[in-house]
Amino acid sequence: MSRTLLSRCARAAVTLALLLPVSPLPAQLPPLISRDILFGNPERAQPRVSPDGQRLAWLAPDKKNVLQVWVKTVGKDDDKMVTADKKRGIRQYFWAEDNRTLLYQQDNDGDENFHVFGVDLASGNVRDFTPFQGVRAGVADLNRDFPDEVLIEANIRDRQLMDVHRLNLKTGALTLDTENPGDVASWGSDAKFQVRAVQAQTPDGGTEIRVRDDVKAPWKTLLKVGPDEILEFEDFSLDGKSAFLLSSIGSDTARLVERNLATGAEKVLAVSPDVDAGAVVINPKSHVVQAVSFAPGRASWKVLDPSVQADFDAIPKLHAGDFAIVNRTSADDAWLIGFTSDRGPVTWYKWDRATKKGTVLFSAQPKLEGLALAEMKPVVIKARDGLNLNSYLTLPVGVPPKNLPMVLFVHGGPWARDTWGYSSYAQWFANRGYAVLQPNYRGSTGYGKKFLYAGNRQWGLKMHDDLIDAAKWAVTQGYADPKKIAVFGGSYGGYAALAAATFTPDAFACNVDIVGPSNLKTLIASIPPYWKPLRATFDVRMGNVDDPKDAELIKNASPLFKADKIVRPLLIGQGANDPRVNVKESEQIVDAIEKSKGNVTYVVYSDEGHGFARPENRIDFNARSEKFLAGCLAGRFEPMEGDKIPGSTAVVKVVGK
Repeated sequence: MSRTLLSRCARAAVTLALLLPVSPLPAQLPPLISRDILFGNPERAQPRVSPDGQRLAWLAPDKKNVLQVWVKTVGKDDDKMVTADKKRGIRQYFWAEDNRTLLYQQDNDGDENFHVFGVDLASGNVRDFTPFQGVRAGVADLNRDFPDEVLIEANIRDRQLMDVHRLNLKTGALTLDTENPGDVASWGSDAKFQVRAVQAQTPDGGTEIRVRDDVKAPWKTLLKVGPDEILEFEDFSLDGKSAFLLSSIGSDTARLVERNLATGAEKVLAVSPDVDAGAVVINPKSHVVQAVSFAPGRASWKVLDPSVQADFDAIPKLHAGDFAIVNRTSADDAWLIGFTSDRGPVTWYKWDRATKKGTVLFSAQPKLEGLALAEMKPVVIKARDGLNLNSYLTLPVGVPPKNLPMVLFVHGGPWARDTWGYSSYAQWFANRGYAVLQPNYRGSTGYGKKFLYAGNRQWGLKMHDDLIDAAKWAVTQGYADPKKIAVFGGSYGGYAALAAATFTPDAFACNVDIVGPSNLKTLIASIPPYWKPLRATFDVRMGNVDDPKDAELIKNASPLFKADKIVRPLLIGQGANDPRVNVKESEQIVDAIEKSKGNVTYVVYSDEGHGFARPENRIDFNARSEKFLAGCLAGRFEPMEGDKIPGSTAVVKVVGK
């Protein structure tokens, strides 16, 4: 399902901060903040209250600095570590509705073939509920009226298709519940915990939502739209007679609507002319939509359910940041609230609904508190063709905001967006003396269908022009030195760095690519098999790598074929087990640069996938990155002792130097 219980959970940033003495550095800048704190594990993160409200769980490192799940009884000091992950650390976990089982997901060295594990808190036993080699599984949904069951998505039957399975927590039995007919990307269940909705991908790249009256009834089309609309299933009403949808039909921005399944009558529940509806808070028992967020810059809430109006009025008084409801008890008498701020750690509160009072639980990075962190400001940049690029600007503390070296920090996706709040990377760059600009270029989500689809078939073209225009804006405003701007990003952001290095080789001083594709044709050839239902999206938005008519478009948008144009310093980081952007994407452009007598530094990590999950590897690559940036932008850096960070699996190849 597209917006399940899981996607509504707040996700915490995993970053901290520490002061170090400095010498001899610009006196105006604050002391260096250690990489270990910015990019290391949190002290505690992602709290979740049990359904009965009796216990609290959270993530925290063990003695070997591996993130584990911890549990305590509310009101007692009986903290206990209940998992024993050996290496990568646990990042996703959930309370089962039986109050005695903690579920968590883990893969193998970043291959994203996650298994679903369960910890029995009474016995301490840990069980792999999906012990199938080469299979990807995940928790799809939970329901408090069915405490002993969990819906699991897994590609056991066919590696290309995610079916729904029903897991019995008492017996461990996993039975096939609903088969994927071949085009379903996500599923939706009703209040009776029956799978009654699917969101399918049409051959033309559009979306079809199908529903059925019950599990024995045939599927029927509720709505079907082309690739120029936004359409997502959210939930059913309690009686199962209506569906809540995000829909751009009849509007540029995606609205939250309620649609009657029998008559097709539709009612708009929440809409903004500026931005798509964001997080949707739905009461898990009554299935009433309670609030919807909108975030053109910072986030705000539109309350739809009067029963929570007083809560949403009072909660912002606890903290100056933007908040989200993390989870709630079955009785709905207590909520866990997470606040994010641009200049401080993510902080969690327990909210008592009866007294309308909040109690601080903890923050992820207490050592950030009181430091001279930089403000993140929402800004709007005008692209050359008139599109508004909603972006975020972070300027270093203590120095005049004029003619600074700058990092153009490009988000991945590309069908995603940057948001306001704490960013370890933005604070890291700013602390080292750089202005930081995070542009939501065309093709980014959240700003309406026209803006999203303005990015269609524009990889390396208008999407790249937006980055050039954002950099020029920063120069024109006086913030950035035009000769000292770098592009830094991961995934599509890594592609953007490669595009900058090859398509506009003189525009930027240097570029840093993390797990970015170099050849769009080979990128699609190596995507995971379970991405099959999403393939049409790539064909529409990027170009069809198998269509001869798109061959020139695809080749021209692939940095690999212009590797000989690279003249500025380039740093590449890659996970050896990346299932999304195969390691060959980095290897082939490094080889091409070597053949053309160019220069590049390439770092590969043997136990990583799409990005660097282990703090040792993350810190290692960032240590290399900040020294690299300092060499071409003249910023500050914290020296790295030795050839690599202890515990890192970095293997470095230097070409042409």
